Amino acid sequence: MKLFVAAAVAAGLLSAAPAFASAELAKAKNCLACHAVDKKLVGPSYKDVAAKYAGQADAAAKLATKVQKGGVGAWGQIPMPPNPQVNDADAKALVAWILSQK
Repeated sequence: MKLFVAAAVAAGLLSAAPAFASAELAKAKNCLACHAVDKKLVGPSYKDVAAKYAGQADAAAKLATKVQKGGVGAWGQIPMPPNPQVNDADAKALVAWILSQK
């Protein structure tokens, strides 16, 4: 099965970061301690984030930077701490998954 999936990814038929992998990545990077897909915890739900940034061409890059460097003000005064343990590729995969939560 892994060989088939790898071949499908190489052929461009599947994404290298399927939705389930990004959900697992969010769990592994401790994102789910403050965020949930469909409800506000400490930070906004991923559905709310996807809705707020829908249609914004620079949303993915802007949010990937926020994942890594943190931020404050977009959702109130509770800061999102920086996450230096999240590398560029993982930040992009997480953001792509978050923005797909509609």
